[in-house]
Amino acid sequence: MKKILNVGSGSGPAQRLSPLIEGDRWEEVRFDIDPEVKPHVQGSISDLSSFFGENSFDGVWSSHVLEHLYAHEVFPALSHFHHILRPTGFAIILCPDLTAVAKFIVEKGMTTVAYNSPAGPIRPLDMLYGHSRAIENGRLAMAHRTGFTAQRLGNLLRMAGFDKILVRAAHFELRALALMPEADSEAISKELAPLKFDFEATGSSAGRELEDSATGRA
Repeated sequence: MKKILNVGSGSGPAQRLSPLIEGDRWEEVRFDIDPEVKPHVQGSISDLSSFFGENSFDGVWSSHVLEHLYAHEVFPALSHFHHILRPTGFAIILCPDLTAVAKFIVEKGMTTVAYNSPAGPIRPLDMLYGHSRAIENGRLAMAHRTGFTAQRLGNLLRMAGFDKILVRAAHFELRALALMPEADSEAISKELAPLKFDFEATGSSAGRELEDSATGRA
């Protein structure tokens, strides 16, 4: 059975990851800093390599976690992802798309509702700085401390050692697939197809553009 690490898992299995782990091919390991959510392993993303050795996982899942770090903490965190992955592995990273947020602000303003979520209405302020209602209720860890465009996220993943990076932007969200050097991109894309994130094998125009831009600075 393959193993995928759910970083910043929260209180239960990742619902968006469920199409992958419902069968008997993948095991999800939940990792979170908050003991109250009862993760399999409790710890900080900034110290991930202290909990797991090199080549421990086939995949890493990071859903809306990196934006809660300070800017200088992101590259070390991605380096930890690279360290614990097997040479054939991959990382999936989801985070707010600041390009889409900025466009929405210019067109409709900061306080206009962009969409409704299970947590309630989401505005640009929530996507930029963290969910306002949750922070108001004392959940200060929900604050955002940095942000990403496709190019910045791609650059940081490249700097962390990932061999190939594909990013899709959809509904105010960046969805990045970062592959290790020996990863079979076509096979992984097929295996991840049930997630419906449109991760394609190398050759798409979006993939080529990101790979070209990833040689620049973060």
